[in-house]
Amino acid sequence: MLPWFQNQFPLYLAPMAGVTDHIFRALCKEQGADVLVTEFVSAEGILRRNERTCEYLKFSEVERPLGVQLFGAEPETLAEAAKAVIDWVQPDFIDLNFGCPVNKVVSKLGGSALLKDCPLLGRVAEAVVRGASEVPVTGKIRIGWSDTTINARETAHILENSGVQAVAVHGRTKEQGYSGQANWDVIGEVAEAISIPVIGNGDISSAMDVMLRRAQTRIAGVMIGRSAMSSPWIFRQIRHHLATGELLPEPSMEKQWEFILRHCELTVADRGREIPAMHSLRARLMAYSRGMPGGKLLRGKFQSVSTLDELRGIAGEHLASLQTDGEIDQLSMLPEPIAG
Repeated sequence: MLPWFQNQFPLYLAPMAGVTDHIFRALCKEQGADVLVTEFVSAEGILRRNERTCEYLKFSEVERPLGVQLFGAEPETLAEAAKAVIDWVQPDFIDLNFGCPVNKVVSKLGGSALLKDCPLLGRVAEAVVRGASEVPVTGKIRIGWSDTTINARETAHILENSGVQAVAVHGRTKEQGYSGQANWDVIGEVAEAISIPVIGNGDISSAMDVMLRRAQTRIAGVMIGRSAMSSPWIFRQIRHHLATGELLPEPSMEKQWEFILRHCELTVADRGREIPAMHSLRARLMAYSRGMPGGKLLRGKFQSVSTLDELRGIAGEHLASLQTDGEIDQLSMLPEPIAG
């Protein structure tokens, strides 16, 4: 069994293209995420070692255990890519993406496309397990291509028989994309059907959601994606609830802004060019604003933010307006980050 499943219920940060770079991953690790996975990387990009791939694979030791997620449809190419990335960056595991619903990935027979070709999915998994040698391989799937072709138990069995050591199951079909509700009944069926750990993914937005899904299914862990984009402290809240049964309050607006500003400051320092870095962070700022008082007004300002000083000014104005309205809860505090 993978060590992070031994006597614990791990919290995964879902890999999300354009979101889960090494800075955001490390911040989520501080907040209590147990296992991290890179943004997905094409096998061809690994073998070419192009500049963008190098950026995707950048990580720090504090992020471990960390997996590199690969996608593609040619078994031997993926096997060679797994060998190459293991030599290159020494990840803790290789993760195979059989779940991405984005058409530009699916059109190249990557991601969810392989849910329609189970024999090829099996050959890909077997080849990568052989190529990765002693490094564990995991996989991520969706419950099926469409509501009429739900085959998660079949694909999970294939992955288990191929030597994959854990499977994350997103409770939506490819055709759903990210709409509608995740089908946790199917996730539960997969967890019952195979002996390797199953990580449940979909619509986890609170510690209470985790408690409910653990009670309903035999999942061995959860994977959190979109909720982490707007509330990275969700990992700390869930971890605290698992340990104590207590529910932590939301962090105060001051603490949320401290976190957001730190994220932006670290990104600017990492990239070295403030304006392009801040432009790239606009979508991340939009996500942080979800659920904030005055979020619509904030999103209007975030559309044009270009410097850290501008963002600090927006933060100061927002906090001042909330103090005027008496909406800030000074007692709600975000705990200190976890060391290492």
